[in-house]
This record gives sequence, C-alpha cells and structure tokens, in this order.
Amino acid sequence: MTTRAIRITDEISFGGDHPPLFICGPCVIESREHVLRMARTLRALRDEMKINLVFKSSFDKANRSSIESFRGPGLEKGLELLRAVKEETGLPLLSDIHEWQQAERAGEVLDILQIPAFLCRQTDLIAAAARTGKAVGVKKGQFLSPEETKNILDKGKEVGNDRVFITERGTSFGYQNLVVDMRSFPIVRELGAPVVYDITHSMQRPGGEGKQTGGTPQFARPLARAAAAAGADGFFMEVHDNPPEALSDKTTQIRPEAARAIISDILAIRAALPPI
Repeated sequence: MTTRAIRITDEISFGGDHPPLFICGPCVIESREHVLRMARTLRALRDEMKINLVFKSSFDKANRSSIESFRGPGLEKGLELLRAVKEETGLPLLSDIHEWQQAERAGEVLDILQIPAFLCRQTDLIAAAARTGKAVGVKKGQFLSPEETKNILDKGKEVGNDRVFITERGTSFGYQNLVVDMRSFPIVRELGAPVVYDITHSMQRPGGEGKQTGGTPQFARPLARAAAAAGADGFFMEVHDNPPEALSDKTTQIRPEAARAIISDILAIRAALPPI
C-alpha cells in the first residue's frame, strides 16, 4: 500500500512516493560544542548524499536504566541549544517529550515531537503533542503489536492532527532482548501512516549491562537493509563521533562513516525495488 505523505517542513515530506526520511543525531545533548559539531557533520552528510535529514538529539533522557545515568540539559537549556543548531545549520529538529506540559514549549522549536516507546499509550501526552500542529513521531512500544498502533494514530486524528507516524523499534523477546518483526512495516503502512525504522534502538539489549543498556550494533546494517526492502518510509539512527565515550547509549550509537554506508545501502535498495 502507498501510504499518505506527511509534511515535516515546507521542503520535506515523507511517505507515499516521497524519498526516505533520515532522522540522525546524538542520543542526548552532551554539550553545546558537541551538539553543534554533530549537526555540522550531519549537514555535510545530507548535502553530500542529497537526502532529507532531520537532526535528532534529546534534551532529557527520562527513561534511563539507573538513577546515575546522564539525562541531558533539560527542557529550557536543551531547546535553547537545539534552536542554535537550527539557526546555524538550517536542519529540521526532532526531540522527545515525556510530559504533556512540555509539548507547547517544545513545539515552538521542534519540527517533530517524538513520544518515547514506554509512553506510547499515554493519551494526554500524544494529544498534547498533536495539538501543537507539528508532526508527531510515536515509538511503538516493545509491548505493542503493529495492529495496535491504529489507536495511536486515532488519538492524533481526534484532536485534528493527521501528521502522526509510527516508529518501529523492536519487540521484547524474553528478557533483555529485542527482535524486529518485518511484518510491522506493511501492517502499519496499511493503516495509512508512514513508518520509520529505528535502527539504533532495535539493536539494544535493555538493561543488559546492569545499570545501562547493552547492544548489538553489528546487526544495524543488515536489518536496515531488510527494513528498506520491507517498505520502511524513514530511518532513525543515533549518530555519534565517538560512541565509546558517549554519555548515553554508547553501545548502539553509530559513527558518521557507518551511517553513510547504511544510508547508501538504503538508497540503493529503494532505487532497485518497485513501489510497495
């Protein structure tokens, strides 16, 4: 099924017959210098590969394994830094919100408001994000079937926003393991919404290292290829210039050169296949 397209900015839409969307950036805002450096790197990658790219970084990582985990600069400082990214690079922006009270403030800066997987059934949160009129990306919870995402889309439509899309990030398979059901992509598309594949977080081993999440990044490239063939409309990957030293999700973030290779694979597969 050809999905309806969703407009992100006046220049970028995805879904339907549009080119794939790439959502890329460091997991969390670590510092002003780092977030701007990564934004410049990804803008150069966008220009080199001629792709539609949205810059992603979280101002607060509220869903952490441990109280000791780094969370980021918070709402006000984080949005100030993301505004600086947009002013310098012109890149559209995505970040997470965790409370309905954050939606209006975040909507003043962001082009896409993201709802984390653990909060994907929080009606007030989804409705508040949708009421901003911005595009809303909802991570499909590890506990949710693809068919159930219709309820998420309906919540957006109920408040007058049909710019809600779903992000597939894997399903719990026993303890501390996730698997990606490739059937999710055509199932969600049948609901009429674009679907994004979260390459990074589907590599996670939640809580797999005790106080932090582990990961299996060696599977990022083959699963990204599979998702492209299965019909994903967009691709989410957290990109960091030095993952072992990252302050969050160090086992699953992708170096820029690895991101370039994955994007090349996706573009080649999309070009080779007829429309799904």
